[in-house]
Amino acid sequence: MLRPTVLAIPFFALMIAAEAWWHYRKGTGEYRDKKDTWGNIFMGFMSVVFGALFGLATGLLYNYFYEIAPFKFPAEAWHTWVILFFADDLFYYIFHRVSHESRLFWNFHVVHHSSEQYNLSVAVRQSWFSGILHWIFYAPIMLLGFAPWMFATMHGFNLIYQFWIHTKVIYKFPSWFEYIFNTPSHHRVHHGVNEPYLDKNYAGVLIIWDRLFGSFVEETEEPRYGIIKPIESYNPLWINTHAWVEMWHAIKRQSTFSTKLKCIFASPNMDMKQTYEN
Repeated sequence: MLRPTVLAIPFFALMIAAEAWWHYRKGTGEYRDKKDTWGNIFMGFMSVVFGALFGLATGLLYNYFYEIAPFKFPAEAWHTWVILFFADDLFYYIFHRVSHESRLFWNFHVVHHSSEQYNLSVAVRQSWFSGILHWIFYAPIMLLGFAPWMFATMHGFNLIYQFWIHTKVIYKFPSWFEYIFNTPSHHRVHHGVNEPYLDKNYAGVLIIWDRLFGSFVEETEEPRYGIIKPIESYNPLWINTHAWVEMWHAIKRQSTFSTKLKCIFASPNMDMKQTYEN
């Protein structure tokens, strides 16, 4: 089956065009970096292509885990989808947090954060190779007894929800909505490199996970976007691979096996900050 995110591509394109037109009329200059915008769109299309290729393997893995699950949730029961919604959103939070706190997974996710702009085109700026390892975080959902097609459907709508929060057009919603759901304000914090904003607000749909697990920060100052060590390149291949090259050089600088492992699995921030400051 086609993933919901693939079916939503025309909607994504229309919304990006509408937002770009709005900013043009307002004279904000948000889409002034055309190379960045078109690069985001190109990387988004290519992530769909690579996602389809990796999806062949992950689909087999998901089917295997579902087959060995001791219990199977009935697809026709409404409560199945409610439970799946919360499970998928929680596992997304875990995946997203690890993707910031472990360099191995950050090497994929950094692609999405490396733009210094913040608009809807950034939402489709995704890693080409994330399918190699990201299935690790979602395989447990199949082990819980949810069919792979059910997970693909729910997770697709989760990602579609996250598309529209990559905008400066909307400031804030009523306080009750901001308390429960992930919003543009919360996600602008997540993309900010301001010191109070680093590695915060990992939510997919529900911001309650961040509130529960201590990773929530309110938007109080205008974010500066990008990454600690700016990539300063529009080359999509380099954008997708530069973090791996940097990690390899960091590993070679280490003298012990344990510190080499830390270069792979520990937080990327210490080494990145040190490199940037030097």
